[in-house]
Amino acid sequence: MRARGAQVTDIVILVVAADDGVMKQTVESIQHAKDAQVPIVLAINKCDKAEADPEKVKKELLAYDVVCEDYGGDVQAVHVSALTGDNLMALAEATVTLAEMLELKADPTGLVEGTVIESFTDKGRGPVTTAIIQRGTLRKGSILVAGKSWAKVRLMFDENGKTINEACPSMPVGIIGWRDLPSAGDEILEVESEPRAREVVDWRKYEQEQEKNKEDLKMIEEKRKEHQEAHRKAREKYGTLHWKERSFIKYQEKKKQKLLKPKEKAERDSNVLPIIIKGDVDGSVEAILNIMDTYDASHECELELIHFGVGDISENDVNLAETFHGVIYGFNVNAGNVIQQSAAKKGVKIKLHKIIYHLIEDLQGELSSRLPCTVEEHVVGEASILATFSVTEGKKKVPVAGCRVQKGQLEKPKKFKLIRNGHVIWKGSLTSLKHHKDDISIIKTGMDCGLSLDDEKIEFIVGDEIVCYEEKEVLAKTSWDPGF
Repeated sequence: MRARGAQVTDIVILVVAADDGVMKQTVESIQHAKDAQVPIVLAINKCDKAEADPEKVKKELLAYDVVCEDYGGDVQAVHVSALTGDNLMALAEATVTLAEMLELKADPTGLVEGTVIESFTDKGRGPVTTAIIQRGTLRKGSILVAGKSWAKVRLMFDENGKTINEACPSMPVGIIGWRDLPSAGDEILEVESEPRAREVVDWRKYEQEQEKNKEDLKMIEEKRKEHQEAHRKAREKYGTLHWKERSFIKYQEKKKQKLLKPKEKAERDSNVLPIIIKGDVDGSVEAILNIMDTYDASHECELELIHFGVGDISENDVNLAETFHGVIYGFNVNAGNVIQQSAAKKGVKIKLHKIIYHLIEDLQGELSSRLPCTVEEHVVGEASILATFSVTEGKKKVPVAGCRVQKGQLEKPKKFKLIRNGHVIWKGSLTSLKHHKDDISIIKTGMDCGLSLDDEKIEFIVGDEIVCYEEKEVLAKTSWDPGF
């Protein structure tokens, strides 16, 4: 969204908090402004706070080649407070001054050109776009094309929601009358008639379909080569065998696959998270999908996007989630009581959020819940073997280790392992644990004891270590890091 804004505008107002200083998003915004070759006006916000330090902000920005006028650069810096309204007029004046110096001008005549900033669906008004007009004057009845959608302008409104009859260059305007919902960032062009608009849209859809067909053909060709290679290897594998032997081996392989199928399906279901994304505007959905594009933990759990769109959560979304056993994520949208009751009845999770970061954190938690728990070993006690001997039990001799507890305590019901030269050579449980001649369940630090293992073939050596431990299941966490 920041990148698109930088490409559309002529001047970037970079807002930095005086108490926080330069953050990751600040650096990102600076880079977008540089890429778009757009000049910057610096607005240092929250200057009303006691801990505000505007000079610190200016110094930090020097590292990113944003040099304020105080330091001999050409970037205007204005100290403002959005809370109290201080210096907001000064910020407007600084922006106007820079625009006059750059001699920024636009042609109000000719066919309209503009850019879609946001798009959303309104229940009463249908598809709505907010746009910036960059050339020409937009009026009611104008025929517009944006992406693979077109519109005959029925109604226009300004940034305050007030109805207007025309929009000049640089004006933000809401446009109603679209046949379909265009995407944020699409270029708006005016055409002379509705048939011409339909022709342009049909051609764009045809081009997209052709491009998709090319990609599909490429994928089919790759799959065909894979199958041919697998077939060739199979022929080489069975080539020297008699047909009866070949048939028997194939039968055994098919039988094995049939036995494995239910288990494989269960594993696949638990390692796949199908999701549906619904957002209030096209830009929000785009931002969420861009974050999801960074997902790189498919080896742990596959993230499957089955549907995304703009608008409130509908019954169709719930039915789709039920079919794929998926989860519905909504950003700044609503799910009515009827929809929520239907989802609860069908066992579909609906998760609504107002902040993108919280939505992604929730998604990380859902992915983590699909992962198998990891088992961690927690050491309870450690003992060193000081002597070895054997005792007779019935007709057999049982090796016994004489030990001293160096750390923690040994608890007979817990698990044990024998370590020799840093390598674990046995894991299991104890058959006996004695202090002098008494059977005991716990031996504490500094006490001597004799113990025997459940594996009589293991021989003790003086200097070996006995470790008492317990295993605890720990919830796994996805390794996916979206970068914030």
